[in-house]
Amino acid sequence: MITISEAIRLIKHTASPLLKDRIKPLIDSEGYELYRDVHSPIHMPPFRQSAMDGYALNLHAHLDYTLIGEIKAGDGHRVHLEPGEAVRIFTGAAVPETGNAVVMQEKVTINGTKITLDETPLENHNIRPLGAQVKKGDVALKKGTKLRPAAIGYLTSLGITKVSVFKKPRIAIVSTGNELIKAGHSLPHGKIYESNSAMLQNALMNLKFDDISLHSVEDTYEPTRDLLKLVMSTNDLVIITGGISVGDYDFVGKALTELKIVEHFYKVKQKPGKPLLFGQKENTLLFALPGNPAAALTCFYIYVYIAVQKMMNKGTLELPRISAQSNSSFIKKGERPQFLKAIYTENKVEILEGQSSAMLQTFAVSNALVFLPEDVSKININDWVETILLPV
Repeated sequence: MITISEAIRLIKHTASPLLKDRIKPLIDSEGYELYRDVHSPIHMPPFRQSAMDGYALNLHAHLDYTLIGEIKAGDGHRVHLEPGEAVRIFTGAAVPETGNAVVMQEKVTINGTKITLDETPLENHNIRPLGAQVKKGDVALKKGTKLRPAAIGYLTSLGITKVSVFKKPRIAIVSTGNELIKAGHSLPHGKIYESNSAMLQNALMNLKFDDISLHSVEDTYEPTRDLLKLVMSTNDLVIITGGISVGDYDFVGKALTELKIVEHFYKVKQKPGKPLLFGQKENTLLFALPGNPAAALTCFYIYVYIAVQKMMNKGTLELPRISAQSNSSFIKKGERPQFLKAIYTENKVEILEGQSSAMLQTFAVSNALVFLPEDVSKININDWVETILLPV
């Protein structure tokens, strides 16, 4: 059994960035990072563009202009303006090549086909130049840029439909147990609804991972071994829940031994989540988490989170830890360090009732974990405690 800090150190040392790319439709790329620079295939804007509703002018020495037509946004016809001529124009429309200023409509007096300006505008006033945002061939977004909605909108405006992004890990979640049954079915006596896979899948999706497959197996040795062999050969990361203890029907450990995984550690001195295994089969990382849901989710946030961040080459690997003042008291049973489900609000943290490793009800309303180290046996109201902020 190893310490929490040693377990974290081993995960950081073992996990490595994937540094592979994949081509992904731009519309589905939110949360990904660009694998290479994206160069613009066009000028943006692709023509000289009116910045407002008004009148495009070919400037001359007087304030009076002759109105000869109209250009709406999207019009493709080209208008030639002689000095002293103007055209009605709308925001986003193409300014004539012979137009050298746009005056806003509020500064114009109209009399039939004649307009009179309040004042002479500056040259190129209210005209967005060709390529003002980006010029054709220039870098539109750099490698490593995270694709958020604005970035996706920007690249779409350049006519781009696919991008090369850093590949995210392919992840398999395996739930084990004879007692498990899928939600939506009737619940026989002695069975429980399986929740770990949905919980972990959504925790990963919340972190913008989407290549996730779900698997289940009963507590039988050969099917357990065969399924683990398959998912380890086809995924970058395998997360197993249950079957890792030493009961008569816990076959995960035995199967992993036969499959000759490299075991980096098994059992961590902590509560909840002591029976935690971290291993590796060639380039595939593997976590065997406890079957109890709250313990599994705690281990996910403290350990699996680090591995997936490292695989994505992130600079910050661990969830943020801050000091917060406790609104609650708590007495620890035993000597192991403990992670306590809690609610954090504005430098205050409330430790919740129901800290059992089997209970998700409390975890369902938590947004933090309070860490109680080995040498601290209790928390008093107003004590400052180490608080781990969970992803929102």
